[in-house]
Amino acid sequence: MSEKLLMKGNEALGEAAVRAGCRLYFAYPITPQSELPEYLSRRMPEVGGVFLQAESEVAAINMVYGASGAGARVMTSSSSPGISLKQEGLSYIAGAELPCVVVNMARGGPGLGSIQPSQSDYLQATKGGGHGDYRLIVLAPASVQEVVDLTILAFDLADKYRNPVMIMGDGLLGQMMEPVTFPDEVKKELPPKPWATTGWTKDRPKNIITSLELQPERLEEHNRHLQAKYAQIVREEIRWDEYLTGDAEVVVVAYGTVARIARSAVDAAREKGIKAGLFRPITLWPYPYDALGRLADAAKNFLTVEMNCGQMVEDVRLAVDGRRPVYFYGRSGGMVPTPEEVLAEIEKLA
Repeated sequence: MSEKLLMKGNEALGEAAVRAGCRLYFAYPITPQSELPEYLSRRMPEVGGVFLQAESEVAAINMVYGASGAGARVMTSSSSPGISLKQEGLSYIAGAELPCVVVNMARGGPGLGSIQPSQSDYLQATKGGGHGDYRLIVLAPASVQEVVDLTILAFDLADKYRNPVMIMGDGLLGQMMEPVTFPDEVKKELPPKPWATTGWTKDRPKNIITSLELQPERLEEHNRHLQAKYAQIVREEIRWDEYLTGDAEVVVVAYGTVARIARSAVDAAREKGIKAGLFRPITLWPYPYDALGRLADAAKNFLTVEMNCGQMVEDVRLAVDGRRPVYFYGRSGGMVPTPEEVLAEIEKLA
């Protein structure tokens, strides 16, 4: 690994994409992720890549569709309302089984909302914001170093499963500065893509990439194929982290930046003699239902903490399966919960 560098989250993500072999990036500026296109506008030409500022988010996601279809490692990014505009394209890309990475540094909403951090795009990301039966792999980093690590992983997972992968961050994570390290080697050997539309020759079959299928029988067959792929992802790609859950009577469930706040609250609760622990999903889809559910054997209460009005609560309840009560504490509109607020909720449950 290289030496440590102090970098802002958005810029570290851009550098990680370059190190992962991404050479095409299409986006449109929107706060609080605009440092990412700013960084890649300088960095991409240095490695023979291209950054193109699209005329809109809709244009950007369709540029991703075309570049991925030609076999490139490609990325786009935006924030909340911009991600909403990309939903139709994401459904097309998932239906056509094309790999790409999509970054959402979420901001307060609904509507235009604010430029402050939020987690109110959870349902959009994990349940499919666009049309049809499709899934995105959704990774939720909690530090700038994890932004780097999960971005590199995202490109590999996208290629492995021929599926879009979303990096689910928030405005706070994109703006904070922390020391990070990057792999010394830039990925040059990328996996072969015999399905890509790179030309039809006598030695190479013709490839057609489309998400259109007018015959219902064939479309249903394609949907069954997609569902089998998603089932494989569930079997092989679930990731999570636990902290002091071994004897925890109150389990706090949080992801991303909020998980760091919750961890401080758990430490404070332990100092007061309260047996609290933290469960942090790293993959928001596929969700670690079984791992979280196992904690219900010993824990008495579960507390979901989010920067929204309770979007992950239903997944926590599904995991606990009615065996223990699930409570919620959240701040919305760009407000960030404090460790003291979370501690107060833990004390109520203890």
